[in-house]
Amino acid sequence: MRTPPSIIFLIPYFGQWPFWMPFFIESCRCNPDIDWLLVGDCAELDDLPKNVRQQRISLEDYCGFVSARLGFRFAPVNPYKLCDLKPALGFIHEAEIQGYDYWGFSDLDLIYGDLRAYFTAEKLQRFKFFSTHERRVSGHLCLLRNEKPLRELFWRIRDFQPRLQDQRNHALDEGGFTRLFLWRKNFPKPLFKLVGLFNPWRRLAEFKEGFSTPNSNRPWIDGSMEFPARWYWEHGRLYNNHDVAREFPYLHFLGWKKNWSSHMLHCTAALRSLAAEGRWLIGEAGFQGMGPCNAD
Repeated sequence: MRTPPSIIFLIPYFGQWPFWMPFFIESCRCNPDIDWLLVGDCAELDDLPKNVRQQRISLEDYCGFVSARLGFRFAPVNPYKLCDLKPALGFIHEAEIQGYDYWGFSDLDLIYGDLRAYFTAEKLQRFKFFSTHERRVSGHLCLLRNEKPLRELFWRIRDFQPRLQDQRNHALDEGGFTRLFLWRKNFPKPLFKLVGLFNPWRRLAEFKEGFSTPNSNRPWIDGSMEFPARWYWEHGRLYNNHDVAREFPYLHFLGWKKNWSSHMLHCTAALRSLAAEGRWLIGEAGFQGMGPCNAD
């Protein structure tokens, strides 16, 4: 049996870990043949699985490292500005991704399902770039083949240097990067597809809606605006109460996290215990136990 292509996700993050970090780490643990590198100044994490590595560095020192790699000064006041850096992470961390077939960027407000079931060996052989949205780069999770042209593709983003040096966030990981792959992305589908045939970057990429970001302005799988109310994670399997026969590669809970009660921040021990159970429910109220059986 052939070994599947190797994958590493790069996640720079500075400040304080989100309270759901134990759940994020457990979902990484259940993808043992995919690696993660967490770079930043957050507290040292306990009981990390072998496939998750933490590289601690201050924001000042990291920005100095980035500046040296890019050849110009990068000094953001707000760490959120690092989102604009995502398309360049493969170039910046070229040493760390050496030997991997694919590298990707990802956010922390995710819970991973079975990533290999989605990013199959067949897909990885056919395409060199993966977005889980149909008409834009999914800035919260994106995968690229570890080849020099793709590591350096970010230089083609319009006005990359001045926009990166600007203190504002320009969504270069989404809008800026998307424009390299998708021309006339608001065209009707037949024309959009035709235009794509003339774009060599588009031809090597898969832009396919993974339906992993509910509660957004995009219709759900059935075309409605009725989104799943409960998501279930069981030992690496991720599914929901709406699409009972379908498993998902990950859940991006952007639409819920802002409303989760702040008291959850003070329940660290209980949350760690729940995460370690290996099966939980995710919904509008946050993370909860599933009980002895799944009633849905």
